Amino acid sequence: MTTPAGPPVLVTGLPRSGTSWVGRMLTASGRLVYVNEPLNPQRPPGRSPGVLDASVTHRFQYVCPDDETPWLTAFSRTVALRYNWRAEIRRNHRPGDLSRMAKYGTAFTLGRLVARRALLDDPFALLSTEWFASRLGCRVVVVVRDPVSFAGSWQRLGWSVDVRELLSQPLLVRDHPYVAELESVVGGQDVIAGTATLWRVAHQVVRTVAGRTAGISVVRYEDLCAAPLDGFRDLYAWCGLPWTDRAARRVAAACTSRRAPARSAFTWTGLSRTAYRPMDSRQALAPPSLPAEDAARVRALTDV
Repeated sequence: MTTPAGPPVLVTGLPRSGTSWVGRMLTASGRLVYVNEPLNPQRPPGRSPGVLDASVTHRFQYVCPDDETPWLTAFSRTVALRYNWRAEIRRNHRPGDLSRMAKYGTAFTLGRLVARRALLDDPFALLSTEWFASRLGCRVVVVVRDPVSFAGSWQRLGWSVDVRELLSQPLLVRDHPYVAELESVVGGQDVIAGTATLWRVAHQVVRTVAGRTAGISVVRYEDLCAAPLDGFRDLYAWCGLPWTDRAARRVAAACTSRRAPARSAFTWTGLSRTAYRPMDSRQALAPPSLPAEDAARVRALTDV
């Protein structure tokens, strides 16, 4: 069995920032094994001990050296592509679970045999990027979407976040005191304010840790959409992946798809439960769907 030629990769960012798209474009290299949202507390795609044998208790679970023992053990196994068949069988038994077990178990095993690296696509790892870079040695790609487009996407889907899941993590608030700003939107009555405040706080975490931690690259979703071949060629270099003609063709085909838009604004696809689907990336540059008044509020609340 050969050793992977490079570190594992983490692609993260707030949900609806394009992490699934970016992760899939990186796996077009043929050198990575795609692992979808191991820190998602929802089953599926999360709560799969075969993939990650640790108990996820919060959305945006915060992992740092002070409580890393179970996470370091579990994620070290994940990025080494060592699937825990026994733990998975003990917990998940439905037909869909068994299909996912076969898919991931096979991908992990074959990936080890041919020296592929793990790629974790996980928005819920966003607040723990420093730990993934410094303790797991990941090359981290953080995808940041324009706050107005981000808020418009969440509003269109009827999404909100219970910020108490972040505020109830003492180590997160200790290490990033500005997370306490989320207290102003507890209860979620003003969805625009809640989404904008979440974006601002998450962006501050990213700026703080990226400024002091090697191995973290922050990219703008809109820049990738406008020039996907140039953008992904740079990301391939950052992740230590070969930018081959085959990879370029795959990225170009996936980013210029003329497939008709999906009926739903958001769909899960495949056994991995990923939101990715081929698209014309330039469509993402259309004006945000928020009314002008709401867009102005988001700009004011995010200071951009």
